[in-house]
Amino acid sequence: MSQRPITEDDLHAYVDQALEPERRAEVASYLDDHPDVAGRVAAFTTQREQLRGALASIADEPLPAELNLSRIIENRARRPVRGWGAIAAVLLLGIGAVGGWSMRSLLQEGSNGLSSLAQEAAYSYNVYAPDRVRPVEIRASDSAELTRWVSNRLQQPIKVPDLSVSGYRLMGGRLVATSHGPAAMFMYDDDRGDRLVVLTRPMSSGGRDTPMLPHVAGDVAGFAWADRGMGYTLVGQLSGEILKPIANEIRKQAGPI
Repeated sequence: MSQRPITEDDLHAYVDQALEPERRAEVASYLDDHPDVAGRVAAFTTQREQLRGALASIADEPLPAELNLSRIIENRARRPVRGWGAIAAVLLLGIGAVGGWSMRSLLQEGSNGLSSLAQEAAYSYNVYAPDRVRPVEIRASDSAELTRWVSNRLQQPIKVPDLSVSGYRLMGGRLVATSHGPAAMFMYDDDRGDRLVVLTRPMSSGGRDTPMLPHVAGDVAGFAWADRGMGYTLVGQLSGEILKPIANEIRKQAGPI
């Protein structure tokens, strides 16, 4: 295995999913051992997804003619250049145009990544976990019906994780709507009343197999990953140190059926 140190460039390339598989695995292992750095990477991922989401509505619009780099250069060539200020203006406009197209290609990569899945889980947690009347649609006593229901709707055989070894009991679950289709949500609690949410749904082809990544959204934290085309995320109002072994237990149970 490579002994090269993990650099900032590696971390940003990891967020952009631009690393070779071997190097990506090295960075993922590094993040497992450095939770402070993993937290920063999670923040980078969230910012990237928020930017892509904010600009998604204009990502496919054509570049305005006045911002076309060749048009800018042509217009500037017809005018007298008065000092370095004018030259700098041309360069800045050119860099802006090129940068805009680079960002456009980034936005067109799709939004089915782990950060989207993590955000969907955080939304679901904030909506349903505080509900003390009906936080789930089908209760744990009807877990067989719950499994059939979500498996049919997701068109995938879904396992309901058993978290009793971690001190959490299944409360039940429901289907939740996301911008990428339906997702199965399972909720758990413990003797202290702490609640956890597990969210799973099919991923796009670009996110079929992705190492576990930590994420934070306000006071909700968790871990997300993808395996054989299915995305999984665990969220709760607990520290990453507490959630990670639980997430590992879910990942272990979510093997082939």
